[in-house]
Amino acid sequence: MDAAKKKRLKEAGWETGSVAEFLELTPEDSALIEIKLRLTELARKARTRRHLSQVALAERLGSSQSRVAKLEAGDPSVSLELLVRASLASGATRKELARAIA
Repeated sequence: MDAAKKKRLKEAGWETGSVAEFLELTPEDSALIEIKLRLTELARKARTRRHLSQVALAERLGSSQSRVAKLEAGDPSVSLELLVRASLASGATRKELARAIA
């Protein structure tokens, strides 16, 4: 948000801040959320790059298509382990995983 808009909002009585401040997230919580989002994106990109359907990826994982859809939608019930497994099963390299986490 630009400075002028922030100033107008403050003058109108509004407060501005970050999502982390609003949700009262610790730095660790924020980092974990960011990692999960990056792994979600990596799994989806790796799957589409290899021309795998969600069904095909689900079969490789021993899971269901709906679970893969939840994974790609960033559903909070999806574990870090499943995100990593899905990325690897989709053809992502360890180097790509490291970049997503870093």
